Amino acid sequence: MIADSLTLPNGTILKNRIVKSAMSEALGDAGNNPTPALIALFARWSSGGAGLLITGNTPVDRMHLEHAGNFVVDGASDLTLVRELASAAKSGGAKILAQLAHAGRQTPENINPHPISVSDQRLDLPGYGEPKAAQTTDFKAVVAKFTDSALLAQSAGFDGVEIHAAHGYLLSSALSPRINTRQDEWGGSLENRARLARNVVRAVRAAVRPGFIVAVKLNSSDFQKGGFDHKESVKVAVMLEAEGVDFIEISGGTFETPTAYQHTSRSQSTAAREGYFLHYAAAIKSAINIPLMVTGGFRSKSVMDSAITDGKTDLIGIGRPFITQPDFPNEMLSGQLEVAPTVERDFPPSDTLPRGAVLNWFCCQLTLLGETGTADLNLPLIDGHERYLEKIESQTKQLLDARRGLLPLGS
Repeated sequence: MIADSLTLPNGTILKNRIVKSAMSEALGDAGNNPTPALIALFARWSSGGAGLLITGNTPVDRMHLEHAGNFVVDGASDLTLVRELASAAKSGGAKILAQLAHAGRQTPENINPHPISVSDQRLDLPGYGEPKAAQTTDFKAVVAKFTDSALLAQSAGFDGVEIHAAHGYLLSSALSPRINTRQDEWGGSLENRARLARNVVRAVRAAVRPGFIVAVKLNSSDFQKGGFDHKESVKVAVMLEAEGVDFIEISGGTFETPTAYQHTSRSQSTAAREGYFLHYAAAIKSAINIPLMVTGGFRSKSVMDSAITDGKTDLIGIGRPFITQPDFPNEMLSGQLEVAPTVERDFPPSDTLPRGAVLNWFCCQLTLLGETGTADLNLPLIDGHERYLEKIESQTKQLLDARRGLLPLGS
């Protein structure tokens, strides 16, 4: 069950089934390099007992960031710092993947007012500019950037990469018939809409060594009318398996429909609170022969074990408990802990709070954990939310100042 090891198709052995899924650590410096706080975070998580750690959104193109605080792996990166991060993440026996991504139309407007996207359809949220529909040359450049970043991650000591094709980022939006309205070889049929993701995976798999992990994060559904749906997700998972992927992580939603970032109250049943995407995972699991990872809501060891023994998933992706109790895997695996921390269940319902308040509170806690070694669980929800928004504003200013040469890149 969660304590069991797992051998991936490429021969890599994960010591257990607990995975720290990607979170927006947002602890890069003004040059989008890892900071000491980010390196310290991954060292802490590695000693906490998880079998696998996945970095937060790690862009392959610094003009298409998810957040000004992302760390980037490209030719301009300080690879000494990237190596330090990989080494710290492996120091406690965990494997480490860099989650490679291209934000596409979900790039903030003040970072790039006209980002490349699969179409010119603008994100239906404030703070995002009008995207430019990519040309075939742009798509080829995107494939090359993913490949180059994967090779750099390999040289820096990462055990593999996870290619982000979920949550509305570029590869995800290409899959969506709602957003991808193209009439050329990149749009229309599912095979055409999946072309970009498949080309990226194929190129990365061919470039890296056989023992280097190549995984993909895929939406089980966008949960948007006319968007990428579950039936298509099953078919794309089969396509990705054929490209040599070592495992697929299932999540769901986009910035416009943030299903993956929801929180549930204590009044709901355990089954309703945990494993948001298990129902969708079952059909995907039965269609592929490679391992599947499900992320979203897991807290109870009994639910995690059942999900594995019932054949619904092979890996358990968890996020927020790694912030509030970084060593919870050790305690759970040793039998000292049955339920991971669930502080979010005491928060008011999302529809009574400012948009993103709970997610921003946790992101604020991530910063505190990295910079001071301790989260502050007594910090009021709205205070943490507002503090994080202030941090975003400050990081964005520093990034833009660095781009204009007004600030050293390592600040």
